[in-house]
Amino acid sequence: MRMLTIALFSILLSLASTLGFATNKPNIVLIVSDDHGTDALGCYGNPVIETPALDALAANGTRFTNANCTTASCSPSRSVILSGLHNHRNGQYGLQHTFHHYQSFDDIKSLPVILSENGYRTARIGKFHIAPESVYAFETVLSAGAANDPKTIGRSPYEMAEQSRPIIESDEPRPFFFFYATDDPHRSNAFLPNGLPTFDTYPEPNRFGNRDEGYPGINPVVYDPDDVIVPPFLPDTLACRQELAEYYQSVSRLDEGIGRLVQILKESGQYDNTLILYLSDNGVAFAGAKTTLYEPGMRLPCIVREPGQTRTGRTQDALVSWIDLAPTILDYAGIDVSEMELHGRSFRKGVSGALRGRNEIYASHTAHEVTMYYPMRVVKTQQYKLIFNIAHGLEFPLAKDLLQSPTWVSMQKQGLKRYGKRTPKALLHRPRFELYDLEADPHETVNLFDDPKHRKNRERLMAKLKAYQEETRDPWAVKWERE
Repeated sequence: MRMLTIALFSILLSLASTLGFATNKPNIVLIVSDDHGTDALGCYGNPVIETPALDALAANGTRFTNANCTTASCSPSRSVILSGLHNHRNGQYGLQHTFHHYQSFDDIKSLPVILSENGYRTARIGKFHIAPESVYAFETVLSAGAANDPKTIGRSPYEMAEQSRPIIESDEPRPFFFFYATDDPHRSNAFLPNGLPTFDTYPEPNRFGNRDEGYPGINPVVYDPDDVIVPPFLPDTLACRQELAEYYQSVSRLDEGIGRLVQILKESGQYDNTLILYLSDNGVAFAGAKTTLYEPGMRLPCIVREPGQTRTGRTQDALVSWIDLAPTILDYAGIDVSEMELHGRSFRKGVSGALRGRNEIYASHTAHEVTMYYPMRVVKTQQYKLIFNIAHGLEFPLAKDLLQSPTWVSMQKQGLKRYGKRTPKALLHRPRFELYDLEADPHETVNLFDDPKHRKNRERLMAKLKAYQEETRDPWAVKWERE
């Protein structure tokens, strides 16, 4: 009888493991904000902004200092995060909503689907902004989350956290994968009578989702424009400072929601067995960051706290990118990826230990709005970045939220000759190739591509970029040979 009991227990344990019920399978919470750069986080060195929840997460986990998106545009970036494939391979070339109508190929197998097939409950709340839902299917949708729609819950992160309770507090034995995605700190929009969005608030600053009546559970942190820190890529003007003050307030609201989410995890007893990742889809919504593959657009916050982490308060300077997120999450979930098509690789070892062999990362941007065709391909090492501006003959197209921003509009009205470290002309008119020494020139203002001293370095990086495009089946690889 005893032998039969042991045998039955072994069978049940094996079945539980197969279905994902085993206790060594962690819960996973993936927090993705919208348009948040490293410029506005206390743990990344900003002494003005108040982000206690994210600072605490970094203090209890690991802060990645050289983490990068692969495309600085909302929908394409989210498709990379949830597929593990560059946008030129998964088909989400640009924005998903309304007349843009970009969406991924039907045969893509996404992260939530893979996790669901391997014993995870999957749920999401807040901004989604990718399609089709059949590809990026979650078992539970707590909030559908339209793109930057002020009527949805994406601007109310405390409410988002509270609505997550059924997922976090459930007695179901399966672990959960929870995608918590805010609209903050994206710029606010309104809708014209024809249904098109507008961000035009000049001469008043954009509110970045802030509103006079506030949000449930949020104690607003209001900032004085005189106190904000103007990043070097932006002009130090009154209009810019006013907008940064609103942006800061939106980031602090986001932080309060995350703090509540972490508190609910702790109250439910789930915190110790939960992998928490915080990141943004792309850089801040100002010209020179969002939709570009300059550092303010692609170098982003990434904070990871793994279950049972003993080495806390760590910084990790290895090169990683959002193409690595799906493999990393699947690694923690104990899922074999050897037969899957994934363009990245797990950085799990780097959360609590050394991460070697990270010599370069790649980025691929195709479009933002449907009218903003400007494909770029990038290879970046710890020291150098090569940008291939495939459509260099065109003027670089500014997204509507950047073009209509009071920061940009006021610069034009005042006739300013400089926009941060660049001229407006340099920002809008790009050469075919840009090569920067990120150590000597962190603001990417001196193009070394035609410098004879960098001929070998240039050729080496070009060869890497070509090989990457071929390996990832990039349709734009033909642009090396013909227009």
